[in-house]
Amino acid sequence: MAIEILMPALSPTMTEGKLARWLKAEGDTITSGEVIAEIETDKATMEVEAVDEGILGRIFVPEGQENVAVNAPIAVLVEDGESVPDAPASQNAAPTPAPSAPEKKAESTPKATPATEPANAERIFVSPLARRLAHEQGIALNSLKGTGPNGRILKRDVEHGAAKPAVSPAVDVTPAAQTNSDVQRVPNSTMRKVIARRLTESKTQVPHFYVSVDIELDALLALRSKLNGAAHDGAFKISVNDMMIKAVALALKKTPGLNVQFTEAETLHFDNVDISMAVSIPDGLITPIIRNADTKSLRTISAEAKDLAKRARANKLKPEEFQGGTFSISNMGMFGVRDFSAIINPPQAAILAIASGEKRPVVRDGQLAIATVMTATLSVDHRAIDGALGAQWLNTLRDIIHNPYTLVV
Repeated sequence: MAIEILMPALSPTMTEGKLARWLKAEGDTITSGEVIAEIETDKATMEVEAVDEGILGRIFVPEGQENVAVNAPIAVLVEDGESVPDAPASQNAAPTPAPSAPEKKAESTPKATPATEPANAERIFVSPLARRLAHEQGIALNSLKGTGPNGRILKRDVEHGAAKPAVSPAVDVTPAAQTNSDVQRVPNSTMRKVIARRLTESKTQVPHFYVSVDIELDALLALRSKLNGAAHDGAFKISVNDMMIKAVALALKKTPGLNVQFTEAETLHFDNVDISMAVSIPDGLITPIIRNADTKSLRTISAEAKDLAKRARANKLKPEEFQGGTFSISNMGMFGVRDFSAIINPPQAAILAIASGEKRPVVRDGQLAIATVMTATLSVDHRAIDGALGAQWLNTLRDIIHNPYTLVV
């Protein structure tokens, strides 16, 4: 019996992807667990493994095809000697004739059909929680694309549907005619398109506010130099970013009101502190996660951060290594940036922008002095976090960095 291979949902936000490369050809024998293709998702280029075995009978979606919907057939497996279909079964199926209307009965009163499930719709697979949320928010289930097994609609799909902005009238955004023959037109990758969509949604739908603070780094830099000088492994070096990850994690434990995620129905408060760190890759940004960062040593954080960043740039991260996270850090200090503000990565409620440390004049005990100072800017979702709490958290972070030995206790 022919088995269709479907476009998988490789991240919670993925609704479509690009079939970047086939690693198998028609006629190849496939075993369960064997990597057969590479899919470019909204986060990275990822490998797809076969869940069944057989012969790759037909490839329906060629390499380089973009905008392939999740759960769309991309190929078919057949048994040896079995006939190979020319098209997906969904395209070969004969249309089902519409049932004739039943004779009306004068004495009967038709029951109202819920707005979320039209009476003449085909069966919709949906979890009980997603069904209830859709009903409460007045969202039609047949307007949602399920990312669960076999297209099942899950809670996240309802929340994503509720967050979609209303469709705006079409606007002519055709660029002006170019007279320069040297202009290069580079197609946007799937990742770049999704980054554009998600950050536009975040900036327009999430009420951002910003709080900045100047933090002196001299004590932290002195501790870093001491730790690295005492390390027996000459190749091992703790970075300022490693120390910032630990400091942010400890500040979130002391002021947990920022370690939250916002949804329309509820605000989620987390006991675990999972820090997403922004890593620049050729196609955009990805945010690998240091799990339980508050409980880990600086050496462990440093090793994990280096490994995650290296594999992120090689598109080798597993989904669980970049999906989730309770708080984000964006560090541009290595670029000499004095200050900047970052866009929140929903459903998280805050992100910290870390700028470069530089020598600045400061006043201590009424006397002018010179210190290494860094500006940190917190971007906050005002729906979940108020200004006073954001300022309190930044002051907690500053105290930790000014007294950095708490990072190694």
